[in-house]
Amino acid sequence: MRDRLTAIGRRGADGWKSFSPGQKAVTIFAILALAIGGWFFASWSGQPTMAPLFSNLAAADASAIVDKLNADGVTYSLSDGGGTVNVPADQVYALRIEMSGAGLPAQGDAGYALLDKQGIMTSEFMQQVTYRRALEGELAKTIGSIKNVNSATVHLAIPEKDVFTDDQQAPTASVLVNTGTQSLTGDQVTSIVHLVSSSVEGLEPGNVTVVSAGGKVLSTSDSGGSGSGGDGGSAATSAYEQRLRSAVQNMLDTVVGPGHAAVNVTAALNYDNTETKTQKYVADPAVPPLSEQKKSEQYTGGNGVPVGGVLGPDNIQVPNGTGAGGDGQYQQTTETRNNAVGMVTETTKSAPGQVSKLGIAVIVDSSVAKVDLAQLQQLVSSAVGLDPARGDQIAVSSMAFDTSAATAEKNAAAEAAKGQQAQVQMQYIQMGAIVLALLILLIVAALANRKRRKAEKQKLTEEQNAALADMQAAIEAARAKLQLEGGGGPGGAAALEGGGAPGEEFDRDGRFRDITTMVEKQPDEVAQLLRGWLADRRS
Repeated sequence: MRDRLTAIGRRGADGWKSFSPGQKAVTIFAILALAIGGWFFASWSGQPTMAPLFSNLAAADASAIVDKLNADGVTYSLSDGGGTVNVPADQVYALRIEMSGAGLPAQGDAGYALLDKQGIMTSEFMQQVTYRRALEGELAKTIGSIKNVNSATVHLAIPEKDVFTDDQQAPTASVLVNTGTQSLTGDQVTSIVHLVSSSVEGLEPGNVTVVSAGGKVLSTSDSGGSGSGGDGGSAATSAYEQRLRSAVQNMLDTVVGPGHAAVNVTAALNYDNTETKTQKYVADPAVPPLSEQKKSEQYTGGNGVPVGGVLGPDNIQVPNGTGAGGDGQYQQTTETRNNAVGMVTETTKSAPGQVSKLGIAVIVDSSVAKVDLAQLQQLVSSAVGLDPARGDQIAVSSMAFDTSAATAEKNAAAEAAKGQQAQVQMQYIQMGAIVLALLILLIVAALANRKRRKAEKQKLTEEQNAALADMQAAIEAARAKLQLEGGGGPGGAAALEGGGAPGEEFDRDGRFRDITTMVEKQPDEVAQLLRGWLADRRS
């Protein structure tokens, strides 16, 4: 084994000596590149897979956790501006248990754990305050678990119940959410409102106010807990405008071609909840009345007593100016009927989001072939459901478009794409050059090694040259002997034809061929000759 290693080392040294200076430089560069690449690969593959230990941490909690990890000698990394601590994935659960045992991260909202600290001397007022604080803490932790919510603070205003009054104040609540760089959707705000209102007895969704950490009101009491206050209403309006704009733009692109028309849609949506009640009384003539009453009076008479006039001043009777006496007649008829009347009550509730007004502006590039603007306006009006009675407006105009900015942007994008493609091609070329250099290096090394081995095979030592000369002399003597004895066949004679006189120049390759031919055709004679020659050399 030792000799083999020595031979391998000697071959390597001989191969290195056979290299030219350029080949040596390329070999050294390739070895260094492979070593550096291997070191980077080993460093990258040796790094552990990191997973979040805690996220959305306060600065104090993050500092305490980092100090604990440094004390324990655990590898960690920070992300999200220091709010997330990452540790090796295989240590996450063990470290969470350890951190929990150490009281990290510190929970500002203790929740129902506050109720465990009450003693027997706690007053009723302190019990109520502690219960409210515990409820606020639990709600804050629950809201903090919602997506995009980093932390939350809940304040409850629960009035004290009074058994001696009927005028009880309704409880209210306010929620402050910290979303960082994120934002809450209307559905998330609605879920927070209903979560808080369902957790407090007697709390209506309309009495819950949700405010962002930036001071923006997301839901107020006058929004009815619909969650549309703040971002919800504007988001719904923007979505409606975008939907109409896309529909009209797609239609215009089909008519005048892409990039030759611009559409702007402005919509006003009503988010008020309205309820309308209508009562109608309907009577059916075919249905008999519930009750009916008739009354009739009739008087007839002759000469009656003349009626005197009224008394005037000083009780002096004033004649009425009518004749005395005459035929009298009186008639009266009264009829009362109670019919069965049906009453119909209709209640209509209007959901929020009704379109109160719509405005559309369309601009067509004047460079396009002649387009009928009136027909185009009619198409757009029909596509969006324009209602002039509602106050909707539409304007369609033809103007020249300024395409310089678009052209410049297109050219810049093309240049950027071209540069990126060139960069990718350059990377491929560099990689190909490196691979080609390595292949050339390997080929050159293989050829040099092959040449060296061939030279080693052809190169004979002085002892081998002396032995070969002795063998040649012995072969010459054997040839003469075989010719005298008649044992040399045609093959042997032909093999020995190449021998020259001792004084002639020695042809090494020719002698190799002669010996090889003789060994193949007359192995026994050659073996006998070699035994005798070796015996003579030993003696």
